[in-house]
Amino acid sequence: MSEREHAQGGARPTPVLPSAALAFLDHLRVERGLAHNTVTAYRRDLGLYARYLHERAIDGPLVARPEDVEEFVAWVRQRRTVRGSPYAPSSVARTVVTVRGLHRFLAREGLVEDDAAADVATPTARRPLPKALSLQKVERLLGAVAGHDPRALRDRAMMEMLYSCGLRISELVGVDVHDIDLVERSVTVTGKGSKQRLVPFGLAAARALDAWFVRGRPAIAPRSGAAFVNLRGGRLTRQGVWKIVKRHAETAGLSQSVSPHTLRHSFATHLLDGGADVRAVQELLGHAHVTTTQIYTMVSRQRLREVYDQAHPRARRVG
Repeated sequence: MSEREHAQGGARPTPVLPSAALAFLDHLRVERGLAHNTVTAYRRDLGLYARYLHERAIDGPLVARPEDVEEFVAWVRQRRTVRGSPYAPSSVARTVVTVRGLHRFLAREGLVEDDAAADVATPTARRPLPKALSLQKVERLLGAVAGHDPRALRDRAMMEMLYSCGLRISELVGVDVHDIDLVERSVTVTGKGSKQRLVPFGLAAARALDAWFVRGRPAIAPRSGAAFVNLRGGRLTRQGVWKIVKRHAETAGLSQSVSPHTLRHSFATHLLDGGADVRAVQELLGHAHVTTTQIYTMVSRQRLREVYDQAHPRARRVG
């Protein structure tokens, strides 16, 4: 009796990640050096695949056939999130990429004879343009942080760093005091794949950081190594940063959704609008591929079209 026939013969336990999937995650974490958050996303996608295989009484990815993987793609498209909405095309595409990577790994390691997902196409997802704030709105947001108490000094320094350096939220919360050089006005950050890069920051951020380090941080966490801490002295979390930015955005009267990543988008867009080279912006953002950065050039081109349509006397006239 084959593994598949045996699996169909009786009740199956609650699906857990099979050893083949765990080996793939170890490969991603150890050999490829992917960041913890990226590996967590892969684990979540593999969990969905394990649930699909369990529901179909398929005893793991080692016995999955090409038609099983094809049906999995359709299955994911039909699923609903916990809120009842369909999976976003980008989420479907990412999940399929994960499963394709798993089967490619199994074939390369000699655990299966053939790659069951070799001919499964990855669904194309239209990538939405990043939502950047105008310079005026960024100034309004940064100006909404009022006061000179430790909390206000921290919030101002943190938000200045997000915009001045274009940091990911995970990079910001991971920064230690010794990573920041106020003389050279630069910060060493650890990005995706544990890759480090040096990012400069401007005078406004330098002044805000100096005020936080001298007059704010010593009153809260004089012994902590973290650059940004909560009011109890512990390292600020991703959720904490998100709430801080959201609170000040509401104070500034910004109706559109504003998050820490909005400031990263604004950083990149404003640099390109100011004439920065796309390769330089790629380095500053910590993108592995320039194609990821080039989406911001599309934002700039869109803005040029809007300016042209509004300003040119014959932009919308016919005849």
